[in-house]
This record gives sequence, C-alpha cells and structure tokens, in this order.
Amino acid sequence: MRFALSVPPFTDPAAVLAWARSAEEHGWDGFFLWDHLRWDDKVDVHDPWTLLGAIAVQTQRIRIGTMVTPLSRRRPSMVAKHLVTLDHLSRGRVTLGVGLGDPPDLDFSDFGDEPSYRTRAAITDEALAVLSGLLAGSVSHAGKHLRADASMKPATVQPHIPIWIAGRAPHSRPLERARRWDGYVPISNDFLTPEALASYVGPHPHDDWDLVAQWPHGTSPDDYAAAGATWLVRSVWPHEDGWRDELETLVSTAPV
Repeated sequence: MRFALSVPPFTDPAAVLAWARSAEEHGWDGFFLWDHLRWDDKVDVHDPWTLLGAIAVQTQRIRIGTMVTPLSRRRPSMVAKHLVTLDHLSRGRVTLGVGLGDPPDLDFSDFGDEPSYRTRAAITDEALAVLSGLLAGSVSHAGKHLRADASMKPATVQPHIPIWIAGRAPHSRPLERARRWDGYVPISNDFLTPEALASYVGPHPHDDWDLVAQWPHGTSPDDYAAAGATWLVRSVWPHEDGWRDELETLVSTAPV
C-alpha cells in the first residue's frame, strides 16, 4: 500500500513547494495537484504543471502528478511534452491523473470551453488515444473531435508513464474506461467503505493496475488493501476555513 496527498494549489506557490518537500520527508509516497483554472474567486489558483516542475527538482523519491487534469480542454500533444519533460526532471516519478473536471460553468463555459459532461467524456477518450500514441512514439487518429497524424521521440525515463482515470463512483462508465488504462480514482461525495469499494470495482484487470481510494480518517489501510486498493489518498476541501492548516498537519505527519 502507498499513501498520497491530493493538494489544491490554491495558495502561495512557495507554500505548495514546502508541502511537497515536507510530505516526502515524512514518508508520503505521492504528491498530486488539482488542475483548475478557477475555483471560487476567493483563493489564488495556480497552475499545477509549473509547480510540478519545481516540485520535481526539489524532491527525490515521492511520485508526482495531477489529480486530475481535464484533458478535454488541453492539447494532448502539449500534455505529452509536459509529461516527458516532468519525467526527466523527476527521474521517472510522474503519473498523469485524467478526469472530466468541475464545475462546468466556472472552470469551463465561462472560458468558452465545452461544459457538457457527455461531450467532454467523448473528447477525453479521443485525447487519451492521441496522448498515449504520442507517448508511445506515433499516432494516427481521425475522430469526431480530434485529428492527429504525428510522431515524437518521447524518451521517457520510466518505460511507461502511468495514466489514472478518475470518475464519479459508483457509476460504471468511468470504471470501464479506467480498466483500459493504468488505474482508477473513484470520486464520491461520501467515502466508499472498503466493502463498498470491493463490491463496486470487482476484480482487478491486471496485476499492475492501481486502485486509488479516498482514505477517511480513522479507517484501516489493511481493510482497503483487502478491498484491492493500491494507493490511499487524503485531501482537503478549500471551501472550509483552516484548510491550509489541515494540509500543514498532513504533510508534517507520517501517513501511518
């Protein structure tokens, strides 16, 4: 079992970098950043990709990435280049989390991006096909939303950059989509119990597939491991007063 933090980079960038260093020092295995353009117009929203570059060179061991990037509003060719560069900076510690993103107005339609979940899901599927092709060396894709016929020399440090798919649980569509990739991040307003997680996800598609579960305080990692989880994630909600203090406590404490 590995343990990660999913962090909203909605404060001073120097604080986010300090959190990453402290999390590594205190034994966390992963440090992932939310990917938003906007939140509530009260907190400062910073770009995760720029911060990840700094985190990559200020840490040595901890796995880093986004949790999650709404791929429908990004050019997959640019994401591929970001990932390859981060993979080199971190010496092979990058994972990409992909999801649809929220909220559909503040973070999408207000910027002229597609708000429909259904349409963004279709774009995301095509973008994943293009992205994975480019990371493998070449792609030829002609879809409804995206076209690409190109090659690149990814030269990644790790043989394969893992891609995790996030989706609302207990819906079946994101889970089935995730089985084609390297892992699944079920998102639920109420934490899934180990029993509910095992019943929902079922058997793993292959041994190196990750199940990344939200980890409620006071619950046993062993119970989640028995349910098939390979990563447990803690996060904070940036609407609540004191969320930065809560993060300070998390990164300054060993996960178990």
